[in-house]
Amino acid sequence: MFEQNLDPADGSAVRGSGAAASNARQDASAAVRILIAPDKFKGCLTAAEVAGAIRAGIDSAGPGARTQVTMLPLADGGDGSVEAAVSAGFRSLSVHVQDADGLARPAGIAFDGTTAVVEVAGTCGLATLRGPLRPLDASSRGLGEAMLAAALLKPKRLVVALGGSASTDGGAGMLAALGVQFRDADGGLVEPSGGELERIVDVDLSNVVDLTGIEIIGASDVTNQLRGPDGAAHVFGPQKGADAATVAQLDAGLSALVEACRGIPVLDPETLADRPGAGSAGGIGFGLLLLGGSLVSGADYFLDLLGFDEQVWEADLLITGEGRLDAQTADGKLISAVCARAEGTPVWAVVGCSTLDGPAARELGLEGVVALQDLSAHDTSKDPAAAAELLRQAGRDVVHQVGALPVNVSSV
Repeated sequence: MFEQNLDPADGSAVRGSGAAASNARQDASAAVRILIAPDKFKGCLTAAEVAGAIRAGIDSAGPGARTQVTMLPLADGGDGSVEAAVSAGFRSLSVHVQDADGLARPAGIAFDGTTAVVEVAGTCGLATLRGPLRPLDASSRGLGEAMLAAALLKPKRLVVALGGSASTDGGAGMLAALGVQFRDADGGLVEPSGGELERIVDVDLSNVVDLTGIEIIGASDVTNQLRGPDGAAHVFGPQKGADAATVAQLDAGLSALVEACRGIPVLDPETLADRPGAGSAGGIGFGLLLLGGSLVSGADYFLDLLGFDEQVWEADLLITGEGRLDAQTADGKLISAVCARAEGTPVWAVVGCSTLDGPAARELGLEGVVALQDLSAHDTSKDPAAAAELLRQAGRDVVHQVGALPVNVSSV
């Protein structure tokens, strides 16, 4: 059921957590400070909803006024990044863009007066498809439309969260929305999508919107290059509905796009295409590089953007979480980044499911793990109400297990 106390074998208090509770018992006036900083449970609950459910569970445990609970919903550059920025104090703006089906939809922009955040997932990502997957027809144009709207706000930096894309168009759709023109061998304009890339022989940036003074940052933990066996089409195309023949067509199209970019003055498209992260979001990473942007680790960048270090410095206990904890978590995923930056604060994870054993979780930096799959036989991955109820139970369980309650409050 509940995986307790990953650290000691003798049943003694969890390192750090026990110390925090002990200090609280020695000084009844001291507040126990709990920071709840989870990612989303993809396809089920947003990060804010996860944090709220865990907090409700802690509150129901009766921690009292001397327990201070702070919520900081997180993001790693995937879907939910705009919402996480808004939860951290950014202003929310709404624009209409073209979704992955080519239809109009509302999308969000987060802006704090200096930094604007837009995301692939909420503009033209897989989540915006209303019908079947469209590996050849889907375009990143909607992202470009959101970027254009964000640029009009005159931010100093524009952050593009690159997770959850539906297209493999090398960012050409995004670029077209920003004024870049693509032409075929006859000089005709091409409206780019993954299936149309092979037609492009010329890329003209002369009419691109003026982005002078705006630092463009692509946030993603994907390190794949644009083309080839480890590129966008081969690695991620099947997730977007591409069979073997379609993968080959998409990869050929990405190569054609790079070849067409050879005529752009000053740029070296071959070098840009081979950069780690150029293949992120179906090659949107490459498109951002063409605009003079940079690519960064999504998890660490958003922890910085959301002020995570300042919050965790004040905490006695950190509860994080996401939908799945597995062997890939250590490869730059959000929980891994959270543990690495916890600054000695004990970290517990509340997750939908976990395939890690105790030693692997300890190595990651976790004191304990609560997996919803161990609390109920019901699959809650597509049942938000049931997942929220189990998250409340998990919140109660964590504070009881670590003893993070004031001395005058019962933990029974």
